[in-house]
Amino acid sequence: MTLPRLAIDGLWFREPSGRRVLLRGVNLGGDTKVPAGPDQRTHLATDFSDHRTVSFVGRPFPLTEADLHFRRLAHWGFNCLRLLTTWEAVEHEGPGVYDTAYLDYLAEITRLAGVHGFYVFIDFHQDAWSRMSGGDGAPGWTFEAVGLDFTTFHAADAAHVMQHKYDAAKGGRQDAYPQMTWAQNYRMPGNAIMWTLFFAGNAFAPDFRIEGSSAQDWLQGKYLGAMRAVAERVAAMDHVLGFDTLNEPSLGWIGKELSYQHVERSPAHPEHVAPGPAWSPLDGLMVAQGETRTVPVVGFDAATMSMKVTHHQTVNADRVRIWREGARDPFASAYDRGLREDYFTHDGVRAIDPEADFMVPFFNAVADTIRACRPDWLVFAEMDPFKTFSGATFPPGMPADTVNASHWYDVVTLTTKTFMFPVAFNPFSGRTLEGADAIRNSYVNQLGRYKAMSEAMPGGGAPALIGEFGIPFDLDGGAAYEAWGQGDRSAKPWASHIQALTLMYDALDELLLHSTQWNYTASNRNDLAIGDGWNQEDLSIWSADQSTGDNDPDSGGRAVAGFARPFVRVWAGRPISQKFDSVTGRFRAELTLETGIGDIEIYAPERLYPGGPAIEIEGPGKAVYDATSQIVRVTPKAEALLTIRLTPKKG
Repeated sequence: MTLPRLAIDGLWFREPSGRRVLLRGVNLGGDTKVPAGPDQRTHLATDFSDHRTVSFVGRPFPLTEADLHFRRLAHWGFNCLRLLTTWEAVEHEGPGVYDTAYLDYLAEITRLAGVHGFYVFIDFHQDAWSRMSGGDGAPGWTFEAVGLDFTTFHAADAAHVMQHKYDAAKGGRQDAYPQMTWAQNYRMPGNAIMWTLFFAGNAFAPDFRIEGSSAQDWLQGKYLGAMRAVAERVAAMDHVLGFDTLNEPSLGWIGKELSYQHVERSPAHPEHVAPGPAWSPLDGLMVAQGETRTVPVVGFDAATMSMKVTHHQTVNADRVRIWREGARDPFASAYDRGLREDYFTHDGVRAIDPEADFMVPFFNAVADTIRACRPDWLVFAEMDPFKTFSGATFPPGMPADTVNASHWYDVVTLTTKTFMFPVAFNPFSGRTLEGADAIRNSYVNQLGRYKAMSEAMPGGGAPALIGEFGIPFDLDGGAAYEAWGQGDRSAKPWASHIQALTLMYDALDELLLHSTQWNYTASNRNDLAIGDGWNQEDLSIWSADQSTGDNDPDSGGRAVAGFARPFVRVWAGRPISQKFDSVTGRFRAELTLETGIGDIEIYAPERLYPGGPAIEIEGPGKAVYDATSQIVRVTPKAEALLTIRLTPKKG
């Protein structure tokens, strides 16, 4: 399938004809964070000694299975993929040594996505820097390059790594590795050192050199080189829209007072307080040197409905040093200057602005790198999500043709793996929410900040594409899996999942936001130890364990009714609104028509509208339904206001 090239026009993507396109897609896929093979999933112990010889060929799925998965995703109405790769997948063997077999594979997956009608933007994914520091993304040799020994991280409490803490023989949930705790790594030295050097090595480790270059220039240069290696392979594919800058980047210690431990919000520190150990930069520096420290641990206090210090934790009791033998601490100058409180907040002359001083130059470096391969590529930009959640916006100086690709989650549902309904809690406002309307409105208010961020961007605004959102499917201890295992094939076990997704998509519709849901994992399993294969996350909308093996195109889908719903994919005019009632199946869209640019296209799933929907048009337009593509096409007859209503046919 040949897709028209898209460009940015304010908050919208537009075809050359002038039609506006609403991108609704999915992330592909969650298991691309780990190398190919079942023994690489994070619930299984490893010392990572094979980090230079792994292969990611087959992530997200083997080429022989690609048509099957792409057909399923197209059947569900998605028209866009946030296609994941990692720096490690491209360059695991060593600096400048690219895995050509993987590059060939990734290029073919990308090409096939276009054949099946998907727009693609490529995401160089990371979480918590690397697999060796509790996440995914960067190659293991990046630690070696700066002088760190990742084999010491666990013993020194410098990283929270599932592979070292989880007992696969026991399975299930375990206190040794509490669910959804991987993000605590960002505050630990195994992560914070790398992020600080990656973004601000020139400012805070100016004398430290790797092969004659500063740590910042060397690390960013290698990262951008890997990105260019992928870009060169897909540059001729018109359905590739561009590249994500870097998934959920962290700023490490940049902008943080040396001894500050973030345990409560204040005007000087407006970021939301995260659960877990509240490390200061000084704690991290000392632990890296082999010192023992005591750090406060923050948890949610139900009595006050707020985050509070619950206890203090001793870290690195065995006084393990994480620097390699003979390695020089890049921050040695911090000690030479007497460990000033402002070491990471000032550059010696003025207070630094983390986003303006370090993120914006990085965004522009990404733009320059990919546009050297294809000048019309878009930049899908992300800032530190903890800053974004707290209201930070993109600073001046962003590259032209940038998409706001920030992420949003219902953090209570995500972290507790429980969807609170009909009474929920908004952790940002501290308010109790009662009923579907209140929860939906809370989602609209939260997502509305992302739209406002996009509206304020230069050049008349930029599209807001929520690059990640979604729900865990192992809600309530995997209750739906248990019901499935007992033979319940009804929608009842998935009621909470459907309700949560419905409210999220309702909010996206109200704001007319683009989105890519997290995620589709082909290797997902109904196992509380495994899930998507990474750190007990289980957000995949499909699992082979739900497959019935019949001809049902929804086979294997989880809570399909929550996300496979009608929406206007292509607008021949200026969009005004769209709304879907999941109870009645009624859908309504309104726009101001423009003639001579093509048809309106509405995804109308057969599962909701057997035999096609009943279509009502108010205004100058004619509609037809294509059952094969599940698309309602409306041809404008004049430039005027048009309202389209879809309902299930009676009888």
